[in-house]
Amino acid sequence: MSAFWSAWVTVITLAVIFGCTWLLFATRKSEKHKEMTEETVGHEFDGIAEYDNPLPRWWFMMFIGTVIFGLGYLALYPGLGSFQGLLGWSSHGQWEEEMQHAEEVYKPVFAKYAALSVEELQDPSNETGLRMGQRMFANNCSVCHGSAGTGAYGFPNLTDNDWLYGGEPDTIKTTITNGRNGGMPAWGQVLGEDGVRDVTSYVLSLSGQEVDDAAAARGESQFQALCAACHTAEGTGMHALGAPNLTDDIWLYGGSFEQVAHTIRNGRAGVMPAHKDLLSDDKIHLITAYVYSLSNK
Repeated sequence: MSAFWSAWVTVITLAVIFGCTWLLFATRKSEKHKEMTEETVGHEFDGIAEYDNPLPRWWFMMFIGTVIFGLGYLALYPGLGSFQGLLGWSSHGQWEEEMQHAEEVYKPVFAKYAALSVEELQDPSNETGLRMGQRMFANNCSVCHGSAGTGAYGFPNLTDNDWLYGGEPDTIKTTITNGRNGGMPAWGQVLGEDGVRDVTSYVLSLSGQEVDDAAAARGESQFQALCAACHTAEGTGMHALGAPNLTDDIWLYGGSFEQVAHTIRNGRAGVMPAHKDLLSDDKIHLITAYVYSLSNK
């Protein structure tokens, strides 16, 4: 927060508190307001007249107590712009303390399951470990892959056996730990629009879809020249590069003619964020076991 906005917040906050306090005392100074009267403020609504009487003493004292409490709170805790309070408390600091405490309490629990392999965690006797992995998946991964891991447009389905980088436990763990950066180059300017549509026809033919045979024949040579290096000559993909298999009719960005053409024309840039700085190795191990279980039920 800049010095200007810090001063702005501080001045406005204190002005409201002291202004209300002054108003309260100012309206109690008059002698006629020290005793209860039958005088009214001179107007009524719906047959109800408002008496011109002071606040009850207990109400007044509660207001004063609230002001004192508020000023004390603002002195001890953050609330006046950039002033951190005399106690030095912060929500971030408290969160770190709670996380450290949780780490100390639950570390032995995670260590117990970390000693088991991903394959061993699939055993029904270790169901508790998989449930822990499921809850951590829900907190960290479901926003992209869905609560059941079935994926969404641009986010892989984790419940099938179609893997961009491979579905072995070590590969899954590497993906979660370090993330992935997928890159599909844009070929629109190289191929031209006719070439894009020809290659699209050929790509769709690899998964058995009905296409224009003449267009697919023209697109095959262009595919071999530009695309086979990543997707292989047969279009079966390459785990080392994260290049998808084009022969199984499973599509990350949609498998219609126009969707595939858009991918070829403009390229794609998928990013899987790294979680090594967010989660401990033991937690990543349990999430790996859960993800592995989704496609090996």
